[in-house]
Order: sequence, then structure tokens, then C-alpha cells
Amino acid sequence: MTQGYCFVVNEHHDVPWSELRALARDATTRSYAPYSHVRVGAAALTTSGAFVVGSNIENASYGLTLCAECSLVSDLVRQGGGRLAALAVVAGDGEPIAPCGRCRQVLFEHAGASLLIDQGEEAATLTLGDLLPHAFGPDDLPTRSTP
Repeated sequence: MTQGYCFVVNEHHDVPWSELRALARDATTRSYAPYSHVRVGAAALTTSGAFVVGSNIENASYGLTLCAECSLVSDLVRQGGGRLAALAVVAGDGEPIAPCGRCRQVLFEHAGASLLIDQGEEAATLTLGDLLPHAFGPDDLPTRSTP
């Protein structure tokens, strides 16, 4: 993880969005997208101030494809874990693209509903809770288990 800012992110203005966008755009250059030719890169800032990145990795068996956000979470865990605070995801054209439903659930596990999600320079930031209302997460497991 690249160390960057040393603060807890809890506001849109605390996030170095231009740096996250640049890291995400750079990550698109390392995508493996021979089938769709849609390159996607993701970059996130953790609550400890570290940056993590990911790129999509396609597979001939399409269902085995990894989205950039899943790649990012894998990198987060591989490098010691933590909680995600802010996320930028871009397509190969450099413009923001929303996480798919599967990725929203994966991100929820490592960030929660308060994860800030970039929508571009001129757009309002969303939270993961906006994109995935009433999410099921780790806190639901103890309350849903059978005695």
C-alpha cells in the first residue's frame, strides 16, 4: 500500500479525489480485458491513509472475471487489511463508472455504508449506502444464526 494521508476520512472535502482518479486511471493500463476490451481501474483511500488499487481481470469463462473493485479488495487484504474510506472507479476512457452489484457487496464487507464513492469532478459524491441500501453484512450473521 502506498502511504499517503494520515487522517480519518469522514468528509468529501478530506479526500484527495484527483489523486484517487489518477491512480484509478493508471490502473486501467494494467487491466486484462481481451474479451470486452473495457478496461476498469479502481483506487481507494483507507481510513489509515493508505492507497490501494485494482484492475479488472477477465476470463474466457466470463463468470470468473474479477472486477477492478474485487482486485482492489484483494490487494487491500494482501497488504494487511484495513477499512476503505473513499473510492474512485473509472473505465478506460477515464470517466467514473459505478461498481456492479457484486462489487457493492464486496466493498460493503471492507468499508460499510459510509464508503465515499466518486462520481466525477462535477458530480456529488455518493456513499455505498446510497448504492446498496439495506445491505447484508457481517453484523447480520450473529443475529441470523440458528441456536
